[in-house]
Amino acid sequence: MKAAREASVAATAGGPPQRTQNPFFGVGPITDMARDEAESRLLRFEFEHWLEANYRKFDDKGRDVGCFTAAEIGRSMHRGYPADKFLLDMMREIHRYFQFPKQNRLAVGLGGGHSGFTVCALHFLTVNDPAQHVYVDTPAPESEPAKQSGFFRQSWGAQIVEMMRYARNGDEARIHFAKSEGAIPSSDMLERMGIKVFFGVGHETTGATTYSRAEILELLDWIDRNPAEHHAILDATSMLGAMPWGEEIVAQVMAKCCLFMPFQKAIGGISGYFLVSFTPRALALVEENQKKPSWAIPRQLKLAAPVDPKLPLTGERSVKLGPIYDPEENRMVGGVINTFSTLAFAETTFGLLRVEKKIGSVAELNRRSELNRAAINEWMSNSSLFELGVTNPENRGAAVTLVKVKDAAITDAGLHARIIARSKQLLSYEGITHPNGVHESGLDVARYINAFPGTPGDYRAWIGGIRPVEDITALLDNIKYAYHRARIVVLEEELASHGVTFPAPASGADRPRKDDPDRAYAVLICDPVGLQPGPDGKPDHSAVKAHVEAHGSVFHDAPLKNAAKLEKGKIHFFYQPDLSKPDEIRPLTDKGQYDAVIAAATFLPKEAVFREGGVRIGAGTGNMGSSSWGGGNGEGGGAPLMNTPSFNSRATAQMAFKALLKVAPDLPVEEMHRLTAAGQFDTGRDLKNFPTEKIEGKRMAIIGYGNIGREMAKLAQAFGMSVAVHARLRHREWIESEGFIFADTPEDAARGADVLSVHTGLGPLNSATGKYANANVVSAAVLAGLNDGAILINYDRGECVDVSALDAAMASGKVRHAAIDADLFVNAETGAKSGPMVPYLPLADKYKGRIELLPHAAADTEHVSRVEGAKQAVDQIVNAIRFREVINLKGDLPAGYSVGGAKTVAGVGKCSGQTIARAVADRTAAEDLRAKVESMAAILGALATAGTEERRQMLIERHGAALVKSFNAYATLMRKLGIEGPYA
Repeated sequence: MKAAREASVAATAGGPPQRTQNPFFGVGPITDMARDEAESRLLRFEFEHWLEANYRKFDDKGRDVGCFTAAEIGRSMHRGYPADKFLLDMMREIHRYFQFPKQNRLAVGLGGGHSGFTVCALHFLTVNDPAQHVYVDTPAPESEPAKQSGFFRQSWGAQIVEMMRYARNGDEARIHFAKSEGAIPSSDMLERMGIKVFFGVGHETTGATTYSRAEILELLDWIDRNPAEHHAILDATSMLGAMPWGEEIVAQVMAKCCLFMPFQKAIGGISGYFLVSFTPRALALVEENQKKPSWAIPRQLKLAAPVDPKLPLTGERSVKLGPIYDPEENRMVGGVINTFSTLAFAETTFGLLRVEKKIGSVAELNRRSELNRAAINEWMSNSSLFELGVTNPENRGAAVTLVKVKDAAITDAGLHARIIARSKQLLSYEGITHPNGVHESGLDVARYINAFPGTPGDYRAWIGGIRPVEDITALLDNIKYAYHRARIVVLEEELASHGVTFPAPASGADRPRKDDPDRAYAVLICDPVGLQPGPDGKPDHSAVKAHVEAHGSVFHDAPLKNAAKLEKGKIHFFYQPDLSKPDEIRPLTDKGQYDAVIAAATFLPKEAVFREGGVRIGAGTGNMGSSSWGGGNGEGGGAPLMNTPSFNSRATAQMAFKALLKVAPDLPVEEMHRLTAAGQFDTGRDLKNFPTEKIEGKRMAIIGYGNIGREMAKLAQAFGMSVAVHARLRHREWIESEGFIFADTPEDAARGADVLSVHTGLGPLNSATGKYANANVVSAAVLAGLNDGAILINYDRGECVDVSALDAAMASGKVRHAAIDADLFVNAETGAKSGPMVPYLPLADKYKGRIELLPHAAADTEHVSRVEGAKQAVDQIVNAIRFREVINLKGDLPAGYSVGGAKTVAGVGKCSGQTIARAVADRTAAEDLRAKVESMAAILGALATAGTEERRQMLIERHGAALVKSFNAYATLMRKLGIEGPYA
């Protein structure tokens, strides 16, 4: 048992295989192939839209007055319009898609496949024709072969036997049975037996068998020998769309045989009714039998209705008044038996049309079923653990398969049954629990795959053509995996009874660490991690210090002096916020004295060595010049480069928007304040002297759709501005989804704009030209497209604007005001100026009052952003050292590391799967969101389908306030949870 357990452990070491697309493999309600619950719900909406578009209400003059809805149809009557149309549409589409010949009619009634069989038995058979012999292709009820199959498989034959046994003049001797399930004798044999009615019910669904091509040809030959009297009735429950005999033979079967079925099988619809196809000669036999009925037929199963409704007992009965569809005239020839579900009929029609659109014709459905059967045969030929229950390949079903385990290590029938049962729990949603308490969650890849009692298999699954072939392979791979995992659990239970136990592994919450416990790690922090003064008057770094210590790390408010004395197994952070020059940093870091670094504005020279990585507090990494990660782009090197995007994005965008609001709306606030405070302003007389214009309705052009650019766009949108955004084409759908205008080029964005704000960053450096990709992105051509008197804001990088072009635009009046925030460095000894601000300095003298220059202060002066960004930087460094996992990677991923995804402030930057996961983990918030969305969907759906303006106004009066309130709450909660913006 230990060896068998270890073998299964080894066989499943790689984890679960690829999932199936849909877990519903049961042979009851067949799958609709929706991949998950979300797709299932969306499919329901699609169905409702289809129903509303196709089933309309008309007034007494025939004018369209709106649509029927699913809610109305679910409560409607089953007579008259639109119920008659639902039924007629369904019957027409079924007859058309499955290519029943025009001369064959379809009957419909309540119930499932057994009701269809009962209808056929009651109407085809008679005690009045001693020459009518009947063949049923299952073993005789209560014979030894039949007993192995239980009641279900014997019920077909038992019903016919009981009909003859309890009817006056009934003759059981006229009923003939097969020696084995699904066997068709030769046409000669059937003729010698005097068979007139053949019931084919022993194939496919339960036993996973089908008729071979040779058997079908024998059956067709038998029919052709006496078409007027030879009738074949086949159970098509699992046959439609899974006939593996070639198109010509399939066409003959559809034309010459009568088929009964519950019509949910082939396409995954809703059951509740059956269909029977009748050849013209079969209907003639039914009509003849009803002239002298052999037995009472329950009302809901009658196909022949009384011609004179006043004479239900003694009057003539005719199938011409039954619940039968005539395809030649496209009409129902008679009424429908009892009450039916209009919705079920509608769903069937919708499902059939959807399958046709998704897969193609019924010939393609048959072909796909054959491919799936072939894929199973191929998979099984390479398996030593499994085999198919049906040994003859020609008789293996193309819609259902039976899989049997042949495990040489498990010879005890009880153990075998337990393993099979547990494997099905794992394949479904229950999962399995080991004796040590470890629970393996259900895979939910295959539900309802129980084999019928007495059939040669352990698993039974629907494999029809609606499923892609790769899903069949995934099913088998998962059965194999689940069997091994179940075998482990059952063998552990057996071993436990002998005192052999297996300890539970370490908690999954304790991730295995990858750092060296015998060494100390040193991290340099070379910029302030707090900007507001603390009690000592210096920038307060206490929050970050506490955060470091919460990690079990050590915070040193001093430089590294003696690495040998550091406590091993710890990460030590050394705070040196006054470092700023490369010449100061180089000698402290060029020999790898520090393992990692956290920086904000300080430039790190290429000679600085940080073998465990670096994090920039902020988004751009142009200052992270160390060759340890290949420079500011993070391309090359053996250490990871990371950033903390979004923490200062809102602060930067707010500062940039503040620069706009200082000059637009252009109300001279300071002058008016001076006059008002001096008592020299009369509101009635003087307001006319200060006309202004609001920014609402103006156009803002934004170049770049990163975190800051998007935040700037949102602020402009909040002020009622029209926002055009230029970014890479892949951002278009997200830009437009937020209500912004996508511009293909910077020139397109600027055309007709009143404000231009650039947020691209420098982009990568071209080593050949020495220039950055986004240098001068705001060119003369871009500025020329602006409206006269426009405002330029560059709170990004100074190099992004062509300064000479800006000079010309300001001189011409094209740009009336510019606000620039860029780095400026001054040599303390010589006073020499450097940095991207330098080219702008002459403009300050030339255009006094029209240009505002800041020393790149917008992003680096907000205390909370700096603290929160620094705390996340600490998290990222700790994660990289301890677990070799990189969060917010910039550039290349070094060998030995894994990507830990992105992490941003809620609502800033891209929304990720992690953001959504965190949001829905808050069950209260998730349920609140769902309630708001469902409320909006219900009310909007009702308004969209209201047939009259009066009805619409009534709905608005009742539900208008709830709609608006739900939307407000929904939008607020989505923003709070960070579920907005582009998706990563």
